[in-house]
Amino acid sequence: MKILFIYPKFPSSFWSFEKALELSGHKALLPPLSLITVAALLPQEWEFRLKDRNIGDEISEDDWQWPDIVAFSGMIVQKPDMLHLIREAKKRGKQVAAGGPYVTSLSEDALEAGADFLILDEGEITLPLFVAALEKGATSGVFRADGKRPEVTSTPIPRYDLLNMNAYAKMSVQFSRGCPFQCEFCDIIVLYGRKPRTKTSAQVLAELQALYDTGWRQTIFMVDDNFIGNKKNVRALLQELIPWQQEHDYPFVFTTEASLDLAEDQELLDLMIAANFGAVFLGIETPDTASLLRSKKSQNTRQPMVESVRKINQAGIRVMAGLIIGFDGEEAGAGQRIIDFVEETAIPQPLVTMLQALPHTALWHRLEKEGRLLTQLEGNINQTTITNFIPTRPMAEIVEEHIACFWHLYEPERYLERTYRHYLHMGSRPQGKKKQKPELHQLWGALILFWRQGVKRSTRGQFWRQLFLILKHNPRVINGYLATCAILEHLIDYREIARREIEAQLAIFPQHEPASSGGEAKAVQEEEQP
Repeated sequence: MKILFIYPKFPSSFWSFEKALELSGHKALLPPLSLITVAALLPQEWEFRLKDRNIGDEISEDDWQWPDIVAFSGMIVQKPDMLHLIREAKKRGKQVAAGGPYVTSLSEDALEAGADFLILDEGEITLPLFVAALEKGATSGVFRADGKRPEVTSTPIPRYDLLNMNAYAKMSVQFSRGCPFQCEFCDIIVLYGRKPRTKTSAQVLAELQALYDTGWRQTIFMVDDNFIGNKKNVRALLQELIPWQQEHDYPFVFTTEASLDLAEDQELLDLMIAANFGAVFLGIETPDTASLLRSKKSQNTRQPMVESVRKINQAGIRVMAGLIIGFDGEEAGAGQRIIDFVEETAIPQPLVTMLQALPHTALWHRLEKEGRLLTQLEGNINQTTITNFIPTRPMAEIVEEHIACFWHLYEPERYLERTYRHYLHMGSRPQGKKKQKPELHQLWGALILFWRQGVKRSTRGQFWRQLFLILKHNPRVINGYLATCAILEHLIDYREIARREIEAQLAIFPQHEPASSGGEAKAVQEEEQP
């Protein structure tokens, strides 16, 4: 059996980092971990090819004619290219299999485009059903887990050999699936459940060894939606990862996503530092306590968020953050409150989006029941997408605050100032004895960065002054500091794209009267009472 895996294009987004990747010589931030994991789960006597449209892979007619089945996976934001590619495959008479978070949430789209097989939910359960059906001669089918959640302790090492590894800035490893919290707007608990299931420490170390054996010596992203969701198991992993890193002379710096309660656990924070975790994405969501309680994000109210961010940063970890505008009952000025919070915490890279109801989340079901979902708009959590339901204050007001918010936060002078303050106070992490020699493309990228930010742009004086002070007061963080400065090259352009696309959506969006928030406000008041 011959399988052609195709990973659809992402649109330009906060995470696409095009301009910054040009400086580093890479074509995409991350590889398609889903597809190389699927390849490892399928019979290994089968033949596989992988085409990632995000690194410029073109699909030739030979590629189209080669396989028995063309297989796709992707997220909701990849929908346009995925549906286009499914139709292209069907034009050529190919059988098509589709899966992943997008197709699991919205199966009808892939079926309408012509997909023959839908492999939904988690592949450890549904891929064997797909293989068995093929062996029986099936030419179509929908395979579901029927509510079952697989243990991931038998998930094999992904087929990293299928990747063009030089094209990516980071590699991906998964430790856990699921999150213990119940945030109303989150689809992770819908897709993967509230009981975090983890791989064994031995599994993760085997994957890291496989990457090490390929010669990889750059960043690894632990793709877990909440890396510390199962604190007992993550401690066990870190306690074995630390000596592995020491024995291998710290070949990897890790980044991940985690809940804000990481700041409450000093032991866990210390273990992550010792294992060489360099950055974490936190779901801050909003500095408004009422909105956090209303959206069932109460874990962010247990201690002052500003102190939590500073604690993580000063320990030695760069903080990224997700923030949201448009919660029910939200008072005017939410955008400015986000700006004030980000400036106070000096988070260099805040991702600010308008609240969107993702398919089958608790928020989606509540809004559907209230008759507030707007079916002509689609939630995809992209920064360029407006709210897909009738909010409790005017849509135009939310959009205006949203645009003003990221326009301020990605302004070069303010971005560089936050980056400077963030790294100036950042603690140190372990460093290997062997220094990695910079590659030619990295040196070239540094020269371009110095030209753009140190010569061409009006903030050149600020750039050189802050660079000198970092070298003087905290030189061990210089590589991360320059890499974070480089991301500004993407965000300056991206804010233009985001504003243009948002304003275009608002221009054709039918205006609705704001929904009432009386019932929601009462619920919050009851929850706040002791």
